[in-house]
Amino acid sequence: MMAAQRREAVKMVSIVEEPLETQFSSADDIDLVREALRRSAQDLERRYREFQRLSAITANINAGLLLDDVLERMYVDLREIIPYDRIGVSFLEDEGRTLRSRWVKTSLPNARIQGDYAAPLVGSSLEAIVATGKPRIINDLSKYLEKKPDSISTRLLVEEGIRSSLTCPLIVNGMTVGFMFFSSCAPNTYADAHVALFEQIAGQLAVIVEKGRLASELAAQKMEIEEQNRELRRLNDLKNTFLGFAAHDLRNPIGGIKVATELLLGEMGEITPEEMERMLHNIQRQSNFVLNLLNDLLDVAHIDSGNFTVNSVHMDMTHFLDEAVERFAEPAAAKSIRLRLRCISSGEVVADPLRLRQVIDNLLSNAIKYSPPKTTVVLRCTRNPDGWRVEVQDEGPGIRFQDRARLFEGFARLSARPTGDEKSTGLGLAITRRIVEAHGGQIGVESAPGEGSRFWFTLPNRG
Repeated sequence: MMAAQRREAVKMVSIVEEPLETQFSSADDIDLVREALRRSAQDLERRYREFQRLSAITANINAGLLLDDVLERMYVDLREIIPYDRIGVSFLEDEGRTLRSRWVKTSLPNARIQGDYAAPLVGSSLEAIVATGKPRIINDLSKYLEKKPDSISTRLLVEEGIRSSLTCPLIVNGMTVGFMFFSSCAPNTYADAHVALFEQIAGQLAVIVEKGRLASELAAQKMEIEEQNRELRRLNDLKNTFLGFAAHDLRNPIGGIKVATELLLGEMGEITPEEMERMLHNIQRQSNFVLNLLNDLLDVAHIDSGNFTVNSVHMDMTHFLDEAVERFAEPAAAKSIRLRLRCISSGEVVADPLRLRQVIDNLLSNAIKYSPPKTTVVLRCTRNPDGWRVEVQDEGPGIRFQDRARLFEGFARLSARPTGDEKSTGLGLAITRRIVEAHGGQIGVESAPGEGSRFWFTLPNRG
């Protein structure tokens, strides 16, 4: 047996060592062999160049860190290997039950499937791709749609102008995590495609895309954590501001109340009726300030907690503002300030009457508080197609530009001071802004030092 094998090996060596002319019976046979060898060499050379090109492309794509960067590089570089007018990438969610479009890049002007498109995987044709792990080629999407008229995604692609498609599964660690869709406006673009090449491309891209997705998720989580940290720092600063504010603004009135009550309790015989009345009025004034401050603080906490609701009803705007002017007629007259109502329009507004009263009262109170005697405060309202605009205009000292930027923030301490030594909690305008925005409106101020101020807010037309 060993001798026979040795003789066969010697025979094969002798044949190989013989020239081609002695191995074949004719010149035609020799030409055929030479042509076959040439084609094999060309095919090997082509495959080697393809491999080099694919390696260079995937290396460049892999240089991207975040998913969007990876996909943008992919859209540019893959044109050297695959023809397309559109690339889409979708990922499986909900434990593989839902397919959501994550990214689309196209040269077409009327893209119909964008990054917010989602559809169930169950019952779709993509289930077969998940089962086989093989790419799918559709050479004529129009004919495919005729057979499957219920396919929403196919109909949207046909409406875009897409006529053929190549769908490659993205498989990582043996599990399908999503799909890559190559689409062309020409039918039969992928008819002569080398499926093995697409499998190789999809296999390499799947790992790169998944890496980019994980990096993007980590970056998003990092940003979310940083945002939460910023919010925590803001709340901590707000807490510290509140504590400082409370310590400063509550100490004086409570101290005044304490002194007055001690005098009234301890030295009744030495206090005249006039002095007693003055002390009682001071206790009442200081108590009202403390109560207003606590109510404002509770309002801010209630609004910021997310439990703030607006209970809107239909209200007559002119009647509502007329009542507001009546409420502030006495405080205005006490400072010799003229208070005027100029309602250019009439009609109903849909708003929460209690909350809207807070807005009007705060703006009128501030206007009177910061206006010098013998000036005029005007409450004005106009209606336009979008809704109502209400203004409170005074002839006070005006507001500096650097103060206007923080005017509607809580605990704002501004350069302007009340003209009658009135107390201010510093929270009124912050509450006013939140109430107006809860109604869907906006609030602002127009002012300059020495030229008075015009506070305005809008209320949109609702129901």
